[in-house]
Amino acid sequence: MEETYKDRTSLMKGAKDIAKEVKRQAVKKVNKAVEKAQDGYTQRSYNRFQDEEDDDDYYVQGENYGVEANDDEGSSEATEGHDEDDEIYEGEYQGVPSMGQGKDSMVALGQPMRDEYKDRRELETERKADEEELAQQYELIIQECGHGRFQWALFFVLGMALMADGVEVFVVGFVLPSAETDMCIPNSGSGWLGSIVYLGMMVGAFFWGGLADKVGRRQSLLICMSVNGFFAFLSSFVQGYGFFLFCRLFSGFGIGGAVPTVFSYFSEVLAREKRGEHLSWLCMFWMIGGIYASAMAWAIIPHYGWSFSMGSAYQFHSWRVFVIVCALPCVSSVVALTFMPESPRFLLEVGKHDEAWMILKQIHDTNMRARGQPEKVFTVNRIKTPKQIDELIEIESDTGTWYRRCFVRIRTELYGIWLTFMRCFNYPVKDNTIKLTAVWFTLSFGYYGLSVWFPDVIKHLQSDEYASRVKHFRNEEVSHFVFNFTLENQIHSNGEYINDRFIMMKFKSVTFEDSLFKNCVFEDITSLNTYFRNCTFVNTTFYNTDLEQYKFVDSELINCTFFHIRTGCQISFDDDYSAYWIYFVNFLGTLAVLPGNIVSALLMDRIGRLTMLGGSMVLSGISCFFLWFGTSESMMIGMLCLYNGLTISAWNSLDVITVELYPTDRRATGFGFLNALCKAAAVLGNLIFGSLVGITKAIPILLASTVLVCGGLVGLRLPDTRTQVLM
Repeated sequence: MEETYKDRTSLMKGAKDIAKEVKRQAVKKVNKAVEKAQDGYTQRSYNRFQDEEDDDDYYVQGENYGVEANDDEGSSEATEGHDEDDEIYEGEYQGVPSMGQGKDSMVALGQPMRDEYKDRRELETERKADEEELAQQYELIIQECGHGRFQWALFFVLGMALMADGVEVFVVGFVLPSAETDMCIPNSGSGWLGSIVYLGMMVGAFFWGGLADKVGRRQSLLICMSVNGFFAFLSSFVQGYGFFLFCRLFSGFGIGGAVPTVFSYFSEVLAREKRGEHLSWLCMFWMIGGIYASAMAWAIIPHYGWSFSMGSAYQFHSWRVFVIVCALPCVSSVVALTFMPESPRFLLEVGKHDEAWMILKQIHDTNMRARGQPEKVFTVNRIKTPKQIDELIEIESDTGTWYRRCFVRIRTELYGIWLTFMRCFNYPVKDNTIKLTAVWFTLSFGYYGLSVWFPDVIKHLQSDEYASRVKHFRNEEVSHFVFNFTLENQIHSNGEYINDRFIMMKFKSVTFEDSLFKNCVFEDITSLNTYFRNCTFVNTTFYNTDLEQYKFVDSELINCTFFHIRTGCQISFDDDYSAYWIYFVNFLGTLAVLPGNIVSALLMDRIGRLTMLGGSMVLSGISCFFLWFGTSESMMIGMLCLYNGLTISAWNSLDVITVELYPTDRRATGFGFLNALCKAAAVLGNLIFGSLVGITKAIPILLASTVLVCGGLVGLRLPDTRTQVLM
């Protein structure tokens, strides 16, 4: 009995394997041979496994792949020699649904293979063919819609978002000196502010770019700009340096999504012949953001009187007003975006045909009314939508609580973004991604590195000049004297001050070394960069001063009293024009890119993206050698303007090429990755070039020139996208 059971079991297993193979071959032939078929489905029930027997045949071009069963014998090869207990395998072959499956999972008589029977490669091949057909059709639709009022309205709305990104980059440099002084930040922690903002922008560019390919350009841009605006406003009110860093980190995280989403969004409503020019005009808003930030810093920050305090704990200085003003472009873009529709190209990509058609009709009607042709009808009735491939998502059983559901949703979205990012390294965009990575990194490293190096060199020249004018006073003996004037840029050594009064004074960059203060009074004192080193104070009174303990370095205080000491660092720009000079230099450097913006916009579609990219980067690399002659402030400012004017054309052409080389389902993700790489290269460039200030000119010049020329040569190897439709 046991041997009979074993033989029967092995025979059943073999019959099952044969039946599955026959079924696979039959389905293949059905898919190839049949183009049109009736929607018929065979119904089965599980009573068949008890007493009921059915016959079910599959026919393909006259060939019989059916299985006939009766009480006596089985006529097919797959089930020959089986008894009626083995009929379950015949049923599986015939497509009897298992528990939980419906009719739709069956292969119908004469019907082409359904999507669930195809492997992923076949589905992706069909989707790619659909996308190619959609690309051609969409270009014709956009041309029919025309270029007019809708595109210009979207141009200014997205321009405000891009302007906010430019402002964010400049805010850090302008706020840093004042914030460091106001919050008493030591030199060891001063570099964190600039780095933390770029870190947030780097992570934000990758995340929001990927999210834009999942949920839509408009929605992603709305969320990221809202995050930026909220934390930018919040950062202007916080007092602690740690909380201020936290706010600027998330502010940078929010604004990081602006560039990849804005360019992806705007490119998808532009026709081929308009795309290069108008994307270049859009780049001007980044320059406008820099000019806006420079002008506001110039007008607001040096006005120390624009501040108020609530006791000694809460100080609201002018630089905080500047931070609020710089958040206005972001708020304006959020408000305006609520009135704009989603990108119709994205909606078609995700299969939302009706919504995309309505938006395209809106674009057409808006432009036609503006042209005075309201009677012109939108003639498009049906638009090709790519085949949608369902993603299998594993849902855990313990997702009943809200936080578990949120966790699963976030994890799923992040995993989807990662999968989309990995597809940027698949054929046919893999080579383009590698080349774009090299160009983005080299251009960012050279541009941001020298952009930081130029102002630092100018400040270094200023500090050297200031230090050369320092006055030294040695072995002073002053008694019964009243000091009521400003002391600036002085060093007093080995002095004796007996019964002296220091009243309503300002100390700027003053150092007392090895001096004695006996029976003296310090009253209403404001100090900046003032220190007492190895000094002795005997019977001295301090009233309403900002001379805190850290300003007494290795000093001895004997029987001294302190009343109403002002805590916190004090900011003062009175009679100090260096702040104005720094803002004016940045204003000129930003304004210098205006000619480059105009030239790139007018010539982008005439001479091509690659010529502009490679030529601009090579010329920028060559211009670095003029830095050898920068021996004064005015010459360095001239070199800065020339360098910025040459590199802006490379940036504009690189933005245009990037959005045109990626297909719609990966456009924002690829752009976000490259923009994140740009921020990483900027931080690296700042560290390397900043460490060389005042040491040597040779290394920064040779390094910047080499990377820019090499990046330009790689850029010339990219495919020309001037004549192709948006993928």
